[in-house]
Amino acid sequence: MFAGVQRLLTHLLILLALVIMPVKASAQLLGVPKTPVEEPAEVPEDSLGRRTPQGTVNGFIKAIGEQNYLRASQYFVLSKRSYRKTAERIRIAKTFEELLDQGGNVAPSSIISNKETGRTDDDLAQGVDLVGNIIAGKIVLPLYLENQSEDNEPALWLFSAETVESVRSADIKVEKTFLDRILPPVLLERKFGNVPIGHWAVVVVMTIVSFLLSRMLIFIFIFVLQKVWKKAESEKGNAIIEAFSLPVHMYLTVLIFVAFTQRMGISIIVRQRFGIIIITIGIVAFLILLWRITDFLSLYARSRMTRKGRISAVSVVLFLSRATKVAIVCIGIIAILGIIGVDVTAGLAALGIGGIALALGAQKTIENFVGSVSLIADQPLRVGDYCRIDDIKGTVESIGMRSTTLRTAARTIVTIPNGQLSASKIENFAHRDRFLFNPILNFRMQTTPDQMRYLLVELRSLLYAHPGIINLPPVVVRFTGVTADALKVEVTAYIEAVNFDISQEIQEDLLLRMMDIIEKSGTALAYPSQTLYMAKDNPPSDEKSEAVSNIVAKWKENNELQLPGFDPQRVEELKDSIQYPDQGSSRLNNKEDK
Repeated sequence: MFAGVQRLLTHLLILLALVIMPVKASAQLLGVPKTPVEEPAEVPEDSLGRRTPQGTVNGFIKAIGEQNYLRASQYFVLSKRSYRKTAERIRIAKTFEELLDQGGNVAPSSIISNKETGRTDDDLAQGVDLVGNIIAGKIVLPLYLENQSEDNEPALWLFSAETVESVRSADIKVEKTFLDRILPPVLLERKFGNVPIGHWAVVVVMTIVSFLLSRMLIFIFIFVLQKVWKKAESEKGNAIIEAFSLPVHMYLTVLIFVAFTQRMGISIIVRQRFGIIIITIGIVAFLILLWRITDFLSLYARSRMTRKGRISAVSVVLFLSRATKVAIVCIGIIAILGIIGVDVTAGLAALGIGGIALALGAQKTIENFVGSVSLIADQPLRVGDYCRIDDIKGTVESIGMRSTTLRTAARTIVTIPNGQLSASKIENFAHRDRFLFNPILNFRMQTTPDQMRYLLVELRSLLYAHPGIINLPPVVVRFTGVTADALKVEVTAYIEAVNFDISQEIQEDLLLRMMDIIEKSGTALAYPSQTLYMAKDNPPSDEKSEAVSNIVAKWKENNELQLPGFDPQRVEELKDSIQYPDQGSSRLNNKEDK
């Protein structure tokens, strides 16, 4: 018994060990502290600002402006041998400055890339940027910056070894600039902002000279244009000249100023500082040109719409003009902020989000505006047109920016949003070039075949002869069938009239003349079989029936029966042979008086 108890205790201990061991193991695993993730070390800033192409150019210009040529040489890729020679480094930096002053050009700092990767949208290799050039006679030396860092190292942009070697070994005679030769020593020795005072004075003088010279050139060009172009003195010609004169004047002033200052040898430091101003003036000139072109096109479109009587289009033209001007201002502000170095990426993102929110909130308004533009462009209807839009009939009274109003036959006003109107089916009755005349005549079953032949011929003759009916396409008068209670004749023709009222008058005259023909034939129109007609029936006239039979027999005898079709010669004889209006009409008297 004791042995059995001992074995039972042993089994329990083993089972308990199996249960506890995983718990301990998991506890140990959970209790193991996580290995801390090492954050990437911060990239140390370069004391000379050479992490970006823009920083390298700005630092180099600042160094030569302070005449610290040793520091300026640290923006060059130099061999170890050249780097150890201080005098050589200073000589290269001075030569660089003299060549830039003599005929060099460096892009404004705001245009140069401010990213460590440099520009990636040009045709150059990655890690190489073109920032300017040096022009001396027929020799052009491009100025390249090159990223000297290896993989996973911070960027380091320097003037490339190719550029430095070209500057150092170029067979270019560095001479004194034109200004250094003509300015007195006192204006060269005294400096302001590390630039001789004489250079600043020449900048002011050249600004005035460039302005006056460009103004004179514009005056001469306009004078010649007025002599050559006959429409130059017209209202439209003056408007075009006025639109282009100021922007071209500003842009021409900038071009003359840049060309003169570069060739006169003004310090690269001054020209670099004026670079942003010059580009800003160019952008402003372009924006003014767009603004004036918008005004000209708006004025031209409004006058044209007014002449055509499309008053509703004038409001759309004004709205588009104002929207275009707002867009010009926004684009100009963004461009100028980008030029002066302000990061507009966040602002553009905010404008994009705001624009999406505004578009969602004003979805119906935008839809109605787009609808009004499409209505004015396609012109499915105009003010004064009688139209049917879906199940609404009325005369168009106004076409606005948001909605169009119709006056119905009940003299009520229906307002339809333009967005809905542009997607609706519009039937415009005012644009019809002809009016359909399509009566269906049901004759009595007692009508004889000769009477039917007489009716077909006379009804066609009436339509051919009437001046209000268009014979192209040919008129149609056909015996189309026998129904349960009548003989059916279908008439199809087109009435030529200037409006609906005139077409109703012609239709009325045609129906009255058809009634005369029916009465003369001796038959009559059938009554619907559902109607119980208790009146005494007048039997068909035997005399008229016999007379009609004689007429048809005579047609047959003379081969003049115009069935199944009319002879073209007979059609010409009948054309406009009916007097319309009919004899006795008051309108006929007025016509004779005229």
